[in-house]
Amino acid sequence: MASIGFSAQQIILLVALGASLLTVTRAATVIVGGSENWRYGYNYTEWAANTAPFYFQDTLVFKYENSTPPHSVYLLPNLWSYSTCDFSKAKLLANPTQVKGDGFEFVLNQWRVFYFASGEANDCKEGLMKMVIVPWPRF
Repeated sequence: MASIGFSAQQIILLVALGASLLTVTRAATVIVGGSENWRYGYNYTEWAANTAPFYFQDTLVFKYENSTPPHSVYLLPNLWSYSTCDFSKAKLLANPTQVKGDGFEFVLNQWRVFYFASGEANDCKEGLMKMVIVPWPRF
């Protein structure tokens, strides 16, 4: 029976690789829209695609002042509701007056698809105020 031997360099490489996989990285705090914040007319679907990946325990911060028209943050239940901007089964996360100062924080604490949108006036359909986030586990 032939023995399988590893060199010292191979063992060090394997240990280093294993350690890097076990390294726990900190969760990030991400301001939705970056310097644009949460406002009418900014494409959040594109922003989310360009900002990804998002990870478990990352915190999304929705910032908007008392604007005219006002904005909100809803969690939509599925792709159909997201695509059609149907808020009938959506969960209100933050109303137009809840997001002053530091903003409204939402922690991505599940492995699922999150559909977010503003439910005020035409924010979702015409104002592009909707996005899809899929958080990934950290390795």
